[in-house]
Amino acid sequence: MDDRIRNAIYRQIKNEPFGKIFGLTLVDVQEGYAKVEMVFTGDMENMFGMAHGGAIFSLMDAAFEVASNSHGTMAVALNMNINYLASPAKGAKLTAEAREINKTKRTAAYDIRATDDSGKLLASCQSLVYRLDKPLPFLEE
Repeated sequence: MDDRIRNAIYRQIKNEPFGKIFGLTLVDVQEGYAKVEMVFTGDMENMFGMAHGGAIFSLMDAAFEVASNSHGTMAVALNMNINYLASPAKGAKLTAEAREINKTKRTAAYDIRATDDSGKLLASCQSLVYRLDKPLPFLEE
């Protein structure tokens, strides 16, 4: 992977306002792959005291965003189909890994999995992007 693209993505994700709200941290990025982490905090609970699905979705969406844009050109989400399988313990470190499973000139498909720090599978997701023929706008910053 081109270091210019990698560094630009790390810089952009670190400063992304939404990611700051959830404490999302980009751990790794390769072409077609990303790993993002966050800690399940009390302000991410649903009405049952469990992790809100939106929090887990946000973690997975961040990994999807990075993996799908890792080629240096813009990609925008078309679809995300998520299955929630388990809830993490409070205070657990959550990890989402997005892996590209198919890429064409115009679309790309991803498998995304969220786990807790014990390795328990929390959610799985199949996602699709539309690949624009435009460079990432923040590459030149």
